[in-house]
Amino acid sequence: MNKKLIALAGGLLLPAFARAADLDGATLSLGWGVPFAGILLSIALFPMLAPGIWHHHFGKITALWTALFLLPFAAAFGLGQTGALVLHALFTEYIPFIVLLFALYTVSGGILVWGSLHASPRLNTLILAIGTALASVMGTTGAAMLLIRPLLRANEGRKRNVHVVVFFIFLVANVGGGLTPLGDPPLFLGFLKGVTFGWTFQHMLMPVLLLSALLLIIFYFLDRHMFAREAKEGTLKPVDTSHDKPLKLHGKRNFWLLGGVVGAVLMSGLWKPGIAFELPGVHLELQNLLRDLALLLLAFVSLWITPKQVRAGNEFNWLPILEVGKLFAGIFITIAPVIAILRAGDHGALAGLVQTVSGPDGKPLDGMYFWMTGILSSFLDNAPTYLVFFNLASGDAAELMGPFGSTLLAISMGAVFMGAMTYIGNAPNFMVKAIAEHRHVKMPGFFGYMLWSGAVLLPCFLLLTLVFFHF
Repeated sequence: MNKKLIALAGGLLLPAFARAADLDGATLSLGWGVPFAGILLSIALFPMLAPGIWHHHFGKITALWTALFLLPFAAAFGLGQTGALVLHALFTEYIPFIVLLFALYTVSGGILVWGSLHASPRLNTLILAIGTALASVMGTTGAAMLLIRPLLRANEGRKRNVHVVVFFIFLVANVGGGLTPLGDPPLFLGFLKGVTFGWTFQHMLMPVLLLSALLLIIFYFLDRHMFAREAKEGTLKPVDTSHDKPLKLHGKRNFWLLGGVVGAVLMSGLWKPGIAFELPGVHLELQNLLRDLALLLLAFVSLWITPKQVRAGNEFNWLPILEVGKLFAGIFITIAPVIAILRAGDHGALAGLVQTVSGPDGKPLDGMYFWMTGILSSFLDNAPTYLVFFNLASGDAAELMGPFGSTLLAISMGAVFMGAMTYIGNAPNFMVKAIAEHRHVKMPGFFGYMLWSGAVLLPCFLLLTLVFFHF
């Protein structure tokens, strides 16, 4: 009897499972997007208004918003379609995303730069340039965690060092990650959707080089001005080299593991054996499963081979990756109806937004895609924002890499670059801020940081618009 009931339930649920990934966005109201907006607004406002509550309960807050989506959705569409939607979100997008972040965070946390560094405009600019270059290989999180502490030690004791951390966030935690899917979460989501590794590097190279060069030049002259000002005021401490320790790199074996991370990601993009496994609402390809298993293995090998003293020197802990993991589990589930509505185009509840980024003839306005993606990436999180506009533009990677290549470039630039506009725009921003404050750097508040980003970045973005999109 039980077997018959199970078979009957399976027969009833399987059709709903099959339809789950194809929600009809034209029939959905914007009300289904409220839980998604609630999670993003919680990320934006709780750290400012109630940091203690957020620090201790962010997982519960995210779970509450997710439940407020799933329970009504199950009541409206049934358990089968709800289960398939969750499976699709977790297995197709969330797990590959969080596994890559986990691997990069773990492996980079096993590399320690230790020794005596004495700040100067030239040295600070060099560190920022190195971090910018590394960000596309190690990820913005990995590069930021590797270099922020040596940079802070070098500038310790300076009266004016806030700008050093602010530009570090601009360059290392954001702009530098724009060259590869490894660099920044939005580009990895694009990679999962079919955007090739080579396309990202080829088309993002010039924007990243131009913006990086602009910011490094601005920083060098600003830092030189600050040094001169501190020297005039007599607040610069004399450099004492008598106790200097040579610069050393510990945990160097982790660089081989980073190479393995790059290789695993490249393998999943280049090797197509045509073998796939089907779950309700989910299509799992063999190369992607092997990539994720390899990334997990590399992370655990890093934990095994790295001495505890190295991770202690980096003040390594799991809190940042746990926060990202809990938040994005909710985001990837609750964003599903928003993406379905956007896919409906002029027939969906977000037709006004569709019309904003498209001309009267229906063709995409690349400049508007750049700014709309960027503005939302500034105040929300740049990874789901990229996903929203990716689907709004077409949702088809082949089409976006072909006739709509400039639109995909605009979306990629907006998501990666304007994640630097606020502390909440990209995951490493807050992590860098917290480490700097722990080292007694008086970092600006939320709106104070926006004054910095508005004054420095907005003119650069206007220039990029003129150069690449001929606004």
